[in-house]
Amino acid sequence: MKRRLRSVANAAAVLAALLLLWQLLIWVFHVPRFMLPSPVAVARAVVLRFGSLAQSFAITAAAAAGGLLASIAAGLLIALLFAQSPWLRRMLLPYTILLQTVPIVAVAPLIIMWSGAGLFAVTLITFIICLAPIIANTTQGLISVDENMVNLFLMQSATPSQILWKLRLPHALPSFFTGVRIASGVSVIGAITGELFAGSSAVGQGGLGYSITYALAQLQTDYLFALVFAATILGFLFYFIVVFLEYHFLHEWHDSVRVTEP
Repeated sequence: MKRRLRSVANAAAVLAALLLLWQLLIWVFHVPRFMLPSPVAVARAVVLRFGSLAQSFAITAAAAAGGLLASIAAGLLIALLFAQSPWLRRMLLPYTILLQTVPIVAVAPLIIMWSGAGLFAVTLITFIICLAPIIANTTQGLISVDENMVNLFLMQSATPSQILWKLRLPHALPSFFTGVRIASGVSVIGAITGELFAGSSAVGQGGLGYSITYALAQLQTDYLFALVFAATILGFLFYFIVVFLEYHFLHEWHDSVRVTEP
């Protein structure tokens, strides 16, 4: 408990120091408000426009969560197929890895043109950007089981399905959660990128990306910073949910998440 409280106190101290440095830069260099608003101005924008900020936050959260959950389901299924079929893995795995090299900014306009603007297009963009790390990490975890363990299961007359569910899947859980942690961070990036191109299906009602475009066009820099911070909070929220689930499933038997109190 003392260790956790100390970590929280250190994080709060770093945040306070960054806010103070931010304010000092504005005072010393006389930065115009439209270029860099003060922390107080950003906080005021959050309070005054909390309703629209919360609405945009909820829309982006729905798109990011939908794409992330869909990528987890599809990525796990594809990884299972790759683990069971070396021929299929050699043929298709390199193409799934190429998904990480395709710039989503180039693909997003095509997806929106094919599926139309709105929540579905943003969710689909998020799905594409989250899929590759889940496939790659989960497949690596499934196929990297010690051969001696596999032989031990075979000596006990275990079937391929028993080897998969009782040996390979538990062994792959740390790698799977690593992929989901990576995907949870980029899911918000994918959703906001999609919203920058897709806009909104209803005028005045859109996610954080849509609102960022509007605030930038109106030079509402204080609200723009508030939107950026909201996107950051959303990314942290997704990440910590995945970390909590990882701890819940692994802390009793895997050293990667085992915490030793001082």
